[in-house]
Amino acid sequence: QVQLVESGGGLVQAGGSLRLSCAASGRTFSNYAMGWFRQAPGKEREFVAAISRFGGTTRYRDSVKGRFTISRDNAKNTVYLQMNSLKPEDTGIYYCAADRTGVVRGASSPLYDYWGQGTQVTVSS
Repeated sequence: QVQLVESGGGLVQAGGSLRLSCAASGRTFSNYAMGWFRQAPGKEREFVAAISRFGGTTRYRDSVKGRFTISRDNAKNTVYLQMNSLKPEDTGIYYCAADRTGVVRGASSPLYDYWGQGTQVTVSS
């Protein structure tokens, strides 16, 4: 089992920045690829970004490329999502997730084995 706890969400104006963190406990963090997903009100959960177990591979949804950066610190058992130039359409609950294969396999949420409870991000216009 892996327990994931997100933090860093909040209310920000359009154009602003936030840094989300996801702290992991339980199994060896560096065994897992990590992903960030988000869900806006009334919409399905969607993939945002992912990173492989040692950080060598990253993947982003097209709408956040150049604005968001995923990174990880295996010594701190933490994955981050730096979000810059935020837009109102980035609003939603952001979830981190862990994939026990350790590789970035795709953008589908069923590929991930463990999930956090989420942190709310609200971008005002």
